[in-house]
Amino acid sequence: MAIKRNVSLNLDGTDYGSLALALPTPLRAALDAALAGKELNEAQALSIAEARGQDLIAVAAVADRLRRDTVGDDVTYVVNRNINFTNICLVGCTFCCFGKSANSPDTYWHSLETIAGRAEEAWRLGATEVCVQGGLPPELDGFYYARVLEAIKRRVPEMHIHAFSPMEVVYGVQRTGLPLRDYLKMLRHAGLGSIPGTAAEILDDRIRSVISRAKLTRAQWIEVITTAHELGIPTTSTMMYGHVEQPADWVRHLLLLRSIQKQTGGFTEFVPLGFIHEKTALYRTGRARPGSTVEEDVAVHALARILLNDTIPNLQISWVKLGWEVSRLCLQAGANDCGGTLIEEHISSASGEVAATCATPEELQAFILSAGRVPVERTTTYRTLRRFEVAV
Repeated sequence: MAIKRNVSLNLDGTDYGSLALALPTPLRAALDAALAGKELNEAQALSIAEARGQDLIAVAAVADRLRRDTVGDDVTYVVNRNINFTNICLVGCTFCCFGKSANSPDTYWHSLETIAGRAEEAWRLGATEVCVQGGLPPELDGFYYARVLEAIKRRVPEMHIHAFSPMEVVYGVQRTGLPLRDYLKMLRHAGLGSIPGTAAEILDDRIRSVISRAKLTRAQWIEVITTAHELGIPTTSTMMYGHVEQPADWVRHLLLLRSIQKQTGGFTEFVPLGFIHEKTALYRTGRARPGSTVEEDVAVHALARILLNDTIPNLQISWVKLGWEVSRLCLQAGANDCGGTLIEEHISSASGEVAATCATPEELQAFILSAGRVPVERTTTYRTLRRFEVAV
């Protein structure tokens, strides 16, 4: 099962200096360069991405040191709620079990009143953000996304709305015929605060043709993200791993994100997303491996910290996908953010077993404290709201 993996990797008390002499020369040179603050090239990054066993422990130690030097021992989280307003979707991604055809008996499409009501309920529970995404229904009115934003803002004016993946934005542009820039301006005016950088998967069209031929292209994802950044709309960045990709694909994906961030500065964080495989067509037809190993989870998070440390300093764990034990390892391998409380989660859990579909702020605080770190409640854009000092 996805979260019942043997967690045998031990990162406790590891010191890079004691491990460095035993490393292969290319890996040691790459890690030394990272610690010296140098920007790594693709070959150096690949040597880090492919490290396993004791070599991976050294990589994690370097990532942890960079994390400590850059963002300290704080582990942030946001109190938020997911609102998936419909599961009707025409795309048919082979890695996803959330979307349903329009005539499926278990479809839903929440009314604007229901969506706004869930946002208001989240606000009363202490949430500062709602994350709004859905499937792509056939014949969608492209202006519907703006009406969703307006409905939430009428009910809860102070709520930050983190909404609509680049795939949804592209679909809205197609349905309205508006230029992308004008469409994003309309959403911003209606209340859009930020955009989730999902629908990225792996930003390589060869891989995208295997896992979701009908989804937006690499170039379209980049265009939506960079245009949003130019308009002052921040986004997250993501990568889905553990399916058909290889470490070289992680490297190219992360270097592309680094390049975009150097150009725009609009990414708030990077979120590695492990592939939840059990129920997906991609796995059941033999085209994908059964999700990531624990070593891959640690490797991806450590690689992300090392490559993105100076450009995207916030590295988030997806505790829903990883489970708590592996999440703790990833906090020892460069991560500094726990994402959100979610209140409800439907997309990952539709594809297989997950750790949980929600957590209370107190549960996240306890998890962070158990890892020896300092819990900090934040806003979507990483402004500190409350810091929970550890008693000495």
